[in-house]
Amino acid sequence: MAKNIIDVWDVRTFDSELLDFLAAQTGLIRNYLDTDHRIFLRHDINEDGTRSILRPENRFASDFYDLEEAVGRMMSQRTIRAFHYTRLTENEAMVLRQEGIHLSTPLSLLRRISEVVAAGGLSGATAELLYARSPFQSDQLEARLGKFWMTSHPVVVTDSGVEPLLKRWGGEVASMWIRDKAVCAKLETLGKPRIIEVAAPLRVTNQSYQAGKAITATFARSRGSIPSKQAFDLYTKQPLEPAAVLQVHTEGDPSFTEMGVNYPPDYVDVDIGRWKELTGEED
Repeated sequence: MAKNIIDVWDVRTFDSELLDFLAAQTGLIRNYLDTDHRIFLRHDINEDGTRSILRPENRFASDFYDLEEAVGRMMSQRTIRAFHYTRLTENEAMVLRQEGIHLSTPLSLLRRISEVVAAGGLSGATAELLYARSPFQSDQLEARLGKFWMTSHPVVVTDSGVEPLLKRWGGEVASMWIRDKAVCAKLETLGKPRIIEVAAPLRVTNQSYQAGKAITATFARSRGSIPSKQAFDLYTKQPLEPAAVLQVHTEGDPSFTEMGVNYPPDYVDVDIGRWKELTGEED
């Protein structure tokens, strides 16, 4: 596992090669973002009838996009910290720490369901229902097969995007399409909500380019610009060794409750209050 794990939101974790490359492009980054901000104020939110029909071009756009792609290529050889939101039994959490990260497949889902049944957590009938209703048994099979999804930035546990993943056991491939109230209630009693902190090598993911955008945005903020954080979802296409599991945060742990607020230490969600940054107005 790479020693230098990059937090895409924290410029202090960027290695010297990455920092030197970005520093050499400081002028371009500032020029593009300053111009984009002016266009936003004068055109995008200007509703007094004086704006042009066509959005003005940002003359720095082409070079800036090339820069983001170049940073993305650099990131393809680096490892970032990412986060996976789920609900796991104690045994599943133990296996995760011991064996590392496995990819989601119909076979792995069947194995998980069978283990919960064997432990007395589900009836055979409910197990059959879960497997039959799984997105794996639909035209979503190829879209979901052989992946392990993560987020690039920590997300608060009350966020609507992760709350369902923490609330019911099974994840999207098991409980996503379950509407039976009794079954849902049972799934909410299995295991505990957990957040898996992962060292994700971008060479085995689908999102080096998005990582390049996030890295560029974070660097730009360190130089006084105000881009969005450029958060993104990503998935690994290969299993990851146990060392890739940096931490398992479980409901009840202070770090679980503080995720995306005061954890990781010094993390700030720069998108909160961004409207005021951009316009000077309250949200």
